[in-house]
Amino acid sequence: MVGLSLTTELELPAIGPVRRRGGDGGGGGLSSKWRAGKRVAEMGFNAGGGAVNWFPGHMAAAARAIRHRLKLADLVIEVRDARIPLSSANGELQCLLASKRRVIALNKKDLANPNIMHHWIRHFESCKQDCLSINAHSRSSVSQEVISREPTLLVMVVGVPNVGKSALINSIHRIATSRFPVQEKVKRATVGPLPGVTQDIAGYKIANQPSIYVLDTPGVLVPSIPDMETGLKLALTGAVKDSVVGEERLAQYLLAILNSRKTPLHWERLVNVRTERSGHESHDSNEPIFSNSLPRRRRQLDNSDVLYIEDLAKEVQKTLYLTFKDFEGNKEEESELESLIDMQLMALRKAFRILHKASDEARTMVSKKLLTLFRIGKLGPFILDSIPNSP
Repeated sequence: MVGLSLTTELELPAIGPVRRRGGDGGGGGLSSKWRAGKRVAEMGFNAGGGAVNWFPGHMAAAARAIRHRLKLADLVIEVRDARIPLSSANGELQCLLASKRRVIALNKKDLANPNIMHHWIRHFESCKQDCLSINAHSRSSVSQEVISREPTLLVMVVGVPNVGKSALINSIHRIATSRFPVQEKVKRATVGPLPGVTQDIAGYKIANQPSIYVLDTPGVLVPSIPDMETGLKLALTGAVKDSVVGEERLAQYLLAILNSRKTPLHWERLVNVRTERSGHESHDSNEPIFSNSLPRRRRQLDNSDVLYIEDLAKEVQKTLYLTFKDFEGNKEEESELESLIDMQLMALRKAFRILHKASDEARTMVSKKLLTLFRIGKLGPFILDSIPNSP
């Protein structure tokens, strides 16, 4: 059997006999550091929004097709979001995947806390599950090794929406063709910043000698997300469309997490840092580089854009630090934490230069921009899930 390993900072062994998996590491208790996420998920403004569920028609059809074609796969790469290593697992597929040769690829590692990621890797290894962390958009983060010499390998890539399945396939293809040029024209997998870009199972030949085929599958969630906390995490990281939850609700959830973890205190050094955005006045509130509804293809960011984003991130961090430090209420009380969040959303209007809009419109615009900063890593690296059985 041909084997394929994706080698990053963690070297995977050659793929041998199928292991009977000890599960994907679900269950266990929450450490005190991670109880914040569960607590804020149960807060009134979140509960008032109702459960988070997104299962459009194409997902139901795709889920059936994935179950059928899993039987044909020699290897399954289950792509998860490194920021939510458990929440981004499709629970309905886990029993089927347990009997397959499987590698869990924790993608977007550049957005995740590297120290905690190390412990997650060790956790999955303790469950006898091959796992690695990657950045699918970085060629240096993904490399290919052909382990044996049989003529054909069928690799199936699965995962929830927007975890980077298609980006990973494209990276594997670039590396494979550099070693084993493919004679036939190979179509690249479609990559987009919004969940639901891939809606049909598609096959790609990524290498000759040996022949390696990859099946790219649509992102599929479960019909009913088991709890509100998991749903909010999936939405915050982009696996569920913002419109399903609402940008303001997501921004409130994000701020609740930041405040509960005392993250703004890490930004004290920015209080006396002066940012120079005078050269970037052209970036108004409708500038697409800070829209959550990004087009699938957009222009390359120039130096002016990069400087603008960096300065804006510092202004936001400074604002969150000052509002957190100056708040005199008890942040452990739900009602007081909600008051702090309202103050921060108001203060962020100045940081984002949204001063002359109606209140509701301004809060929506602030929420979208704040979510974008989080999703591109400008508020720092995070892992939102707790490691099961951690002290």
